[in-house]
Amino acid sequence: MQPTATTSPVTPVSAGLRYGLLVGIVTSIYSFLLKVADLEQKPMMGLLTFAILIVGIILAHKFYKQHNAGFMSYAQGLGIATIAGAVIGALSGVFNYLYVNFIDTEYVQRTLDASRAKLEADGNMSEEQIEQAIQWTEKLMPTGPLSIVWAIIATAFFGFLLSLVISAFTKHTRPEFE
Repeated sequence: MQPTATTSPVTPVSAGLRYGLLVGIVTSIYSFLLKVADLEQKPMMGLLTFAILIVGIILAHKFYKQHNAGFMSYAQGLGIATIAGAVIGALSGVFNYLYVNFIDTEYVQRTLDASRAKLEADGNMSEEQIEQAIQWTEKLMPTGPLSIVWAIIATAFFGFLLSLVISAFTKHTRPEFE
């Protein structure tokens, strides 16, 4: 008797990890290109990051359903996106930490200078208010190891929020009496 190869269905965790890694690598490369080309402060470029995340969640849901007889519950969709978001956040957080601390150590100062120039050009604030805003911006800039933790939490939460809507469209609940 020949042993038969059995394949177990894909779990929400494995789908989230798989697509979290894929999308995390893509967004890290995209972020690097934006930083090198000095396009990171352009709002439209940031929107593309969200589009990549949305497409990643949709593809993760599709992958999960392909390996689970076409079914995925709403809760499974939320779980997949949250796990993927945490993995994406971890990769992005590590990348950003390495970038600002070891690759381009002038990045933070350039960003602060650009913020100051924009505030001055707007002309809505006094010099004292601008200085205070820059000090707060500097304190909140993600440069330490804790920034990795914040990236994980923030991206997991954002993946969850996006998936609240996406999962409503991508779910395909297994019939109760099958």
